[in-house]
Amino acid sequence: MAVKVDTQKEIIFGSSDPNISRVLSKKEKNGELRKVAPRIYTTNLIDSLENIVRRNLMDILVYRYPDALISHRSAKEMRPTATGDFFLTNSTTRRVTDLPGITLNFVKGPKATSRDIPFMGMHISGEYRYMLENMQVSRKSGDESRILPTSVIENKLEQILLTGGEDRLNEYRDELNSVAEELGMQNEFAKINNIISALLSTHDSKVLSTDSAKALAAGNPFDKTRVELFEVLFDAIKDRYFAIRNNRNTDEESFRLFSFFESYFSNYIEGTEFEVDEAKAIVDSGIPMPRRDEDSHDILGTFKVLSNRAEMMKTPTSPKELFAILSHRHSILLEGRPHMNPGIFKIKNNRAGMTEFVDYQLVKGTLSQGFKYYAALTDPFARAIFMMFMISEVHPFNDGNGRVARVMMNAELVRADQSRIIVPTVFREDYILALRKLTRHKDPMAYINVMTKLHQFSDNLYGTDFTELKNYLAACNAYEEPSQAKLQIIEREIL
Repeated sequence: MAVKVDTQKEIIFGSSDPNISRVLSKKEKNGELRKVAPRIYTTNLIDSLENIVRRNLMDILVYRYPDALISHRSAKEMRPTATGDFFLTNSTTRRVTDLPGITLNFVKGPKATSRDIPFMGMHISGEYRYMLENMQVSRKSGDESRILPTSVIENKLEQILLTGGEDRLNEYRDELNSVAEELGMQNEFAKINNIISALLSTHDSKVLSTDSAKALAAGNPFDKTRVELFEVLFDAIKDRYFAIRNNRNTDEESFRLFSFFESYFSNYIEGTEFEVDEAKAIVDSGIPMPRRDEDSHDILGTFKVLSNRAEMMKTPTSPKELFAILSHRHSILLEGRPHMNPGIFKIKNNRAGMTEFVDYQLVKGTLSQGFKYYAALTDPFARAIFMMFMISEVHPFNDGNGRVARVMMNAELVRADQSRIIVPTVFREDYILALRKLTRHKDPMAYINVMTKLHQFSDNLYGTDFTELKNYLAACNAYEEPSQAKLQIIEREIL
């Protein structure tokens, strides 16, 4: 009977059947197969053996070591490290180096139990087991180490505490202890128990390695991903030169007129749409438009904050002051929408489209961490755009976050006696996309360029003549939808 070899498969394994072995040897000799390792062949005659082994590693492991347990860091990562190391538990300790590009590191340890995960005939360490395994001591470091950095374990425990509370973390600890007793890993449990106790503030927090874990233990947890974004923006702007654009609206009347247009466009971006003359009538009279009471109050509330020069001179000197200023300004901005809890930080999570904003439990901690970067900036424009991004990214309130973020930005510029920034309707998409690019891709340059352009544009908005400014904005296409026109910056000259 003829022996058939499935040449559709990239990897072909040898057999104890001598007939199959002869066929494979012949095909290798004829150049139809390449030998990868003892009794392992490939039909791929083009790609490197290293890449072929990496993408077929699990099949190779099942063929060679069906009784082994994928363990330690490999149980979580399920792929070789950058150095090609992969870790398993078996009855002996040894290193296998005959697979191109891969080093298999075997640790002697207990066999798989009912708590471990069946996988293609093998097993993978269950979550409790690999958490304990990664508390062991390794003689090697980095990608050659069989254990993950302690920060990875801390991050896992942090998430359990944040999402499930103390009760869930205590339950998790009990499960870890049960597995540790079953596997004889009491020393490993003692280490992870110290971390859990520190997170619950019942043990010295010095055992913790990450800033986020220490903050959580101190009752001030923060969103690590957002803080990384703050650092990216900080690094991009801390030593950058920005043009100084001195404030041209130095008297109260011109300051108020700029504040009106700022309020008008800031609300328009958020969907509160009026004709310019309608909005001006609301601001001048203080009377809401019939049948649009809440929208009218949005315009009035925003203008009330922005036109108050004493209020707009206030900038925070501590996280505590930041919270107070934010709450005060937000309470005025949304005073016409009491159901949105004006002035009160959110008590449930919010999102916009695909973007999930900072967890409500992490708002103050994340703002506190961001404040450290803000306080280290010296250039007024840099401080302004950092503050705006930080508030927008955290989204500390149920609603009105974009408006209060832009208010906080412009307060920085007022305090420095520089021109404020308006985001006209026509530039809305550029503004939003730039924010999104920083949020999703950690790319700050689009945001920096957009805000720089807006500062140049807004520097031309000065004077006390409403009609003149309204017509200038029309000439710049400021009121147009982004799909219909482009922003034109027309330089004005002071007469």
